[in-house]
Amino acid sequence: MKILIGTSNKGKLREYQALLSGLGFEFLSLRDVEGGDVEEPYETFTENAEHKARIYGKRTGMITLTDDSGLVVDALDGRPGVYSARYAPGTDTDRYTKLLGELENVPEDRRAARFVCAAALADGTGTLIDMKVGTVEGKIAFAPGEGSNGFGFDPVFIPDGYTVTLNALTMDEKNAIDHRGNALRQLIPTLREIQKE
Repeated sequence: MKILIGTSNKGKLREYQALLSGLGFEFLSLRDVEGGDVEEPYETFTENAEHKARIYGKRTGMITLTDDSGLVVDALDGRPGVYSARYAPGTDTDRYTKLLGELENVPEDRRAARFVCAAALADGTGTLIDMKVGTVEGKIAFAPGEGSNGFGFDPVFIPDGYTVTLNALTMDEKNAIDHRGNALRQLIPTLREIQKE
């Protein structure tokens, strides 16, 4: 059975494949279907995830799994939040460099942050089947960490209980604790039920 993963981000697709590989689905991305990306017009992760799942599901006639995720920084009143991917023009490096600049004079005890992921599952008619939210708590580093197992703000996020940034963890370690993994694991029972149908 095929499931559309509503992303064209290769890093995100790799995470989905690693987390859900044991379920027996064939995963397609937006690169494999016609239509392109859908806007994320809402102010919450859950609304954006549901919006995308419904549209992609209806457009393709496929069971569709999407998410909206981002970084919530307490010292920035929750920014960048749902605007994480649009926080600064350019690359991931441009975005986390801007973040580090905004937090330049913020001490370590005020650098609390969390990644949030809302994952939505819709059927081929665009009807929402299920939605789960996952988080990972941590803090913003003072400089990017070394490592290559991540994307987005991973190089500057140190999860609670660790001394290194997310991108310095192995893919298995990262998937075991991160926000997307936490959200997707909650959807596995629903996905198993779909597999039985």
